[in-house]
Amino acid sequence: MANHERNKNILLELIKLPDNSRCADCGAPDPEWASYTLGVFVCLNCSGIHRSLSSRVKSIKLDYWDDKMVEFMKSNGIAKNRALYEKAVPPYYYRPKESDCVVLKEQWIRAKYERMEFTGETKYPPLSYTTGFYEGMLWKKGKENTQFLKRKFVLSEREFTLTYYNKENESKGPKALISIKDINATFQPEKIGHPNGLQITYQDDDHTRNLYVYHESPQEIVTWYNAIRAARYAYLRTAYPTGRDAELIPKITRNYLKEGYMEKTGPLQKEPFKKRWFVLDSQNRKLFYFKGQLDAEELGVVFIGTEKKGYSVKECVPKHAQGNRWKWGVMVETPKRQFVFMCEQDREQKEWLDALKLVLSTPMSPLHQ
Repeated sequence: MANHERNKNILLELIKLPDNSRCADCGAPDPEWASYTLGVFVCLNCSGIHRSLSSRVKSIKLDYWDDKMVEFMKSNGIAKNRALYEKAVPPYYYRPKESDCVVLKEQWIRAKYERMEFTGETKYPPLSYTTGFYEGMLWKKGKENTQFLKRKFVLSEREFTLTYYNKENESKGPKALISIKDINATFQPEKIGHPNGLQITYQDDDHTRNLYVYHESPQEIVTWYNAIRAARYAYLRTAYPTGRDAELIPKITRNYLKEGYMEKTGPLQKEPFKKRWFVLDSQNRKLFYFKGQLDAEELGVVFIGTEKKGYSVKECVPKHAQGNRWKWGVMVETPKRQFVFMCEQDREQKEWLDALKLVLSTPMSPLHQ
């Protein structure tokens, strides 16, 4: 028992070291599990993924650790592990965070430890997302209905385009030719209703267009995601040749700051409230609203500037509008108009207020001046 307590205390001291204080795979703070075959400390969620591989994991506090295992952990750790397994991660390859979906974390862990993709050794055939060209079939939701159908997608880094075809016969030409310039990709498993659900958003004339796709293979959909990121990175390097990676990498793709249903009234604030799905894109400073959460095109968009430019956000209680069922109000004021939105719960109201205020407080880039 004394030996068990001593070894547990050694491990608890090890995770206080800066290199070991966060999960080796997703960065979650205070990891309480460890792989004693890899010598790294991981969080509970990532430990479950490791368990599905050949990696052996134990709880630091609850399981028994013998002297040999503890010595192995002491002589390894996250820094030494990364020097081997993350030696050559491409700058565009997405490293998942604690809040990211399971498919991203699982494929990151499998890419590192199972497929050994980042050790710096030459791969043959080359990894699909590194070649600058990728094609395959994805299940895509119809624009006007909820049915998902197989569609062929072709990504070309040389042309900076993503193309998809409505039929397998390409002779009729593409259904859409999408510029990499304005494309975004973000995983949306809950919204799409599939663990591998990916939302692809791009600019189509004056509208923002959403595509909702998935692939049955977790590895395949994450390959698509990183292939799109590789093409985006190549485009950004071309468009901003003096840009540093620290500036460019956050612009490759992004998750939206906040999404959810609110009720919305019209410009006179007397019109009936209607339930709409809202998406706040902090990078573009835009609040989009849609009739439903899987709509292909937005009904409208509100630009969110800064307070110096006459924009503000605050709580509100509507006085004249009819038909609102929800009681927690948010008012967004622009130089031209006041927008009133209603939330179902006070928690959602606070989340929207916090998210909108964060955008308001962020200085506008020259692009938005």
